[in-house]
Amino acid sequence: MKRIVLVSGNSNRDLAKRISDYLDVSLVDPQLVRFSNGEIFCEMEKNVRGADVFVIQSTSMPVNDNLMELLIMTDALKRASANSITAVIPHYGYSRQDRKVSPRTPISAKLVADLLTVAGATRVITMDLHAGQIQGFFDIPFDNIYASPVLLKYLKEEILTENTICVSPDAGGVERVRHFAKKMGTDIAMIDKRRTGKNIAKAMNIVGDVQGKECVIIDDMIDTGGTLIEACRALKENGATKVYACSTHPVFSGPALSRIQESDELDGVIVTDTIPLREGGKEIKKIKVLTVADLLSKAIHRTFNNDSVSSLFV
Repeated sequence: MKRIVLVSGNSNRDLAKRISDYLDVSLVDPQLVRFSNGEIFCEMEKNVRGADVFVIQSTSMPVNDNLMELLIMTDALKRASANSITAVIPHYGYSRQDRKVSPRTPISAKLVADLLTVAGATRVITMDLHAGQIQGFFDIPFDNIYASPVLLKYLKEEILTENTICVSPDAGGVERVRHFAKKMGTDIAMIDKRRTGKNIAKAMNIVGDVQGKECVIIDDMIDTGGTLIEACRALKENGATKVYACSTHPVFSGPALSRIQESDELDGVIVTDTIPLREGGKEIKKIKVLTVADLLSKAIHRTFNNDSVSSLFV
């Protein structure tokens, strides 16, 4: 008889609990312990022999600690004779290092794929992968679920007006923005930016007419917030009346929260709970967090029952 088991690491316990509630399956505690020298130890509290196990763990800050937790939990499950081990990674860390950008640099996204496979993962489920080609780094089944149904529902109900326009923060995000614009029935615009260093970007020109428009900047993640604030400033200077940001992954590293709080050009930020908000984030009224627990629970349920998950690729 098939048996489903949910295991959660420390990176996103709240999301894991919501998924557990949706599926009506209790979470198994992996009993993660850190020794005084920083090493991580894991011992599953329940028998998982022959079970189909889903390990829920975002590789978000602290990225390396959460990644090691995921690898150690996966190895423990493999050695405990689990039938299958699906790594459910709402946010895939190192996804921006998907190619060599200069000589003598790593492709860290591929390294993470190899580590997960060697550790014992038999399938990966993730959400809004930064670079689609990362799926090709794996020799095991890989499902990339999109958060757009959750984000679009909120945008249509709370933000959309006859003056709304969807904006891509760079050339690489135009396809994503075109999808949102089609579903919302709006025009699109694009920001031409130049990156002058790591986590440093300068908005140069606006491609499209944003005069008198309510702009929604759509991206897959917000990191330090520098690019976002620069984009908001450029849009307001070109006549935008309101500027919202919509993103799946609230990385919010470094000065991101203070930049969002202090920006007069940014009217609101819509994100999901693939990554828990940092301390202080919940107090910022500009930030609205939507849950993707329903989407991920459906993906887990369909994977467990060997059903198609393609209907979730909206």
